[in-house]
Amino acid sequence: MAIDLRSKIREVPGFPREGILFYDITTLLQDPDAFRDAIDVMAEDFRGKSIDVVAAMESRGFIFGAPLAYLLHAGFAPIRKLGKLPSAKLTREYDLEYGTNTLEIHADAVQPGQRVLLVDDLLATGGTVAASLDMVRELGGVPVAVAVLVELEVLNGRRRLADYGVSVASHIVY
Repeated sequence: MAIDLRSKIREVPGFPREGILFYDITTLLQDPDAFRDAIDVMAEDFRGKSIDVVAAMESRGFIFGAPLAYLLHAGFAPIRKLGKLPSAKLTREYDLEYGTNTLEIHADAVQPGQRVLLVDDLLATGGTVAASLDMVRELGGVPVAVAVLVELEVLNGRRRLADYGVSVASHIVY
């Protein structure tokens, strides 16, 4: 990797509330070489792994998930915030490090037996990814891995995902 991706991420203290240190990837996205390197390094882990569907969580997961689906020649399944999907869907509420949230996926986004790569920008407590894995499994999909650009190791999200039997690939660890 030619660019130090970690140096391209802005740290914003006190957002979205006091006591939280927010890792803002928009500064990385503004740099075309850094953005390209981030996508390439995330894709490298999964080339030739027979991924059928890339499922990514709203909203920053979409930024990485859609280009990964393209590069891996896989379908793309958006996992959206509550009330954003127009057709039959599954819904999961989950805990964040600073509150709760709800995600939805279309009931036909993943077919039984399809191999699914879950993608998000950041792994913190693992709540978002765990809720997404639960929905993929309920649809009959086979989660094979989780890919994130950033992992906040101190929040133990990887440990929360251990029971799912999926590998977790992260590239910038705080």
